[in-house]
Amino acid sequence: MSDASNAETQDPVIRIRGLRTQFGTQVIHDQLDLDVRRGEVLGVVGGSGTGKSVLLRTIVGLIRPAAGAIELLGADVLSLAPQAKDALRTRTGVLFQDGALFSALTVAENIQVPMREHTNLPPALMDELAALKVAMVGLPPEAGGKYPSELSGGMRKRAGLARALALDPEIVFLDEPTAGLDPIGAAAFDQLILSLQKSLGLTVFMVTHDLDSLAAICDRIAALIDKKVRVATMAEHMRDDDPWLHEYFHGPRARAALDAKGAREHAGLQGERA
Repeated sequence: MSDASNAETQDPVIRIRGLRTQFGTQVIHDQLDLDVRRGEVLGVVGGSGTGKSVLLRTIVGLIRPAAGAIELLGADVLSLAPQAKDALRTRTGVLFQDGALFSALTVAENIQVPMREHTNLPPALMDELAALKVAMVGLPPEAGGKYPSELSGGMRKRAGLARALALDPEIVFLDEPTAGLDPIGAAAFDQLILSLQKSLGLTVFMVTHDLDSLAAICDRIAALIDKKVRVATMAEHMRDDDPWLHEYFHGPRARAALDAKGAREHAGLQGERA
C-alpha cells in the first residue's frame, strides 16, 4: 500500500460536503461528505446502483450535482471559470472502463490527445513523451503504433492508464481498472498502480468491486451506503455491523482476498529476512 502516514495532517486533495446527485426524481447521493488525503489509494465500493461511477464523474466535472460543494486540489470545482477548470484538469487523469480509447487513433496518438489539448509542445517531444508513458505502464515499445482493436483487454487498460498519466497528474481516477481481467492480469495491474503511485507520488481514487485490489493496494475504502459514504480501513469495515458491509467483507471472496494478502505479506517478510 502507499505511504500515507502523514496524510491525516494535510489538507485533503478532494473535499466534498453535502453532495446531492440525482437524475430526475432518482436521488443517487444525498448529503454525502468525503475527504481524500494526498498520497493515498482510496478504494470506492458499493452495491449496484449506489453511484460509484457517478461519484467519480461528478468529482471530475462530467456531472453537475444538484447541491453540495466539491473542492479539488484546493479549487471550488463548481464555481470555476472555464479557463481555470481546464487548468485544473491538467492536474488530474482519468482511466475509464476498458480504457475508453479513441478507436481511430494509435496508442501513441491517444496518449498525445491531452498534450495537444492543453499544451503547445512540439510534435517530436510529444512523440518522446508518449513513448515514455508507454514504457511506464509496462507496454512494449511497438504498442505505441498499434490501434486499440489490435490490443488485448489488459493492454488497452494499460494504454488508457498511459493516457491518464500523459500530463503528469497529481490525482488519478480509475473506474473499475481490473474489471474483465483474469486473476493474474488483475494482480499485475494492481501492482502497476501501486508502483506508479509510489514512484510518482500520486493520489489514487479507484472505483472497484475487486476485493483483491482492495486488500492489496488500498489505504482506505469508501463504501457507498444509503446515499452517503463510510470511509475506513478494510479491517475497520470488517468490524462494522452494517448488513451490506458484513456480507461484502465476510463472504468467501473476501476471505480469499485476505488469505492472499496474508500470503503476500508473509512472502515479503521472508524475503526481507533472506
